Amino acid sequence: MPASEGARGGEPETGLFRKPAILAGLLFLLASLSLGADPFLLPLHEEERPPTPVSGYESLSDELKEMQDDDFSNPGMMMVDLGRELFHQPRFSGDSCATCHGENGERLDRGRIAAYPVWDEEEGAPVNLQMRINLCLERHMDEFRLPYNHTDLLALETFVRYLARGEKVHVSIEGPMREHWERGRRIFHTRSGQYGFACVHCHEYYVGLRLRSLELTQAQTNGFPSYLLRSGKILNLHQKFVGCYQNLRAEPYEPGSPELLDLEIYLGWRGNGLPIETPAVRP
Repeated sequence: MPASEGARGGEPETGLFRKPAILAGLLFLLASLSLGADPFLLPLHEEERPPTPVSGYESLSDELKEMQDDDFSNPGMMMVDLGRELFHQPRFSGDSCATCHGENGERLDRGRIAAYPVWDEEEGAPVNLQMRINLCLERHMDEFRLPYNHTDLLALETFVRYLARGEKVHVSIEGPMREHWERGRRIFHTRSGQYGFACVHCHEYYVGLRLRSLELTQAQTNGFPSYLLRSGKILNLHQKFVGCYQNLRAEPYEPGSPELLDLEIYLGWRGNGLPIETPAVRP
């Protein structure tokens, strides 16, 4: 779990993480303890609505927008091509993904892809797109489930998500999904790590400011899996979550964990209405 109760020491080098922010966090902690409140959870409002969703694409330079929009220039397309190859590869059962879903996924429901994470009755839990692919391998192809973010899973996820490019995100939080949405919302508003920041600080309060060389955005998920130029590889959303926790000097949840899945549900709901951009290009 993230080190919500970790030390508040450690002075950051630059950007938003400065002494005044740490001092404010300490004062907030003391005030919360005196009132008997949870010192790490920021106030939640029953009728909370997300901000008007804005894709991270809008903060890109013209050059990076051109790179993302041009399939010949977009470096994430290499993972799409690998996923397409795996999609047509016969498995242990003799079938491939294309056996059920058609050549190049022509029988896949693009709108359904844009709805993930969704509730799975057989699992009795929500699943995201990568988890769904793993379940298909197990249930229909007599394969073992692969570790979360295995290269094959990431490639297949990227390819399938790419097929729905342009579809509007529409994550439902009805029925049993509501409880998971609530858990994700609490994580988004909970301070973590030595700096005592929550996701909401950077991705709602400070949107548009710069953290070192990066402009803070709303952390919308419509472009994932995304190609990150600073790492030189394509990342699944949960890998990005881990990087954020590490930046806060917090112990991250494991990719594929229930906690990060709940956070994915909450962020997907915040971005409902945005078009899928996979594979997005980000700094």
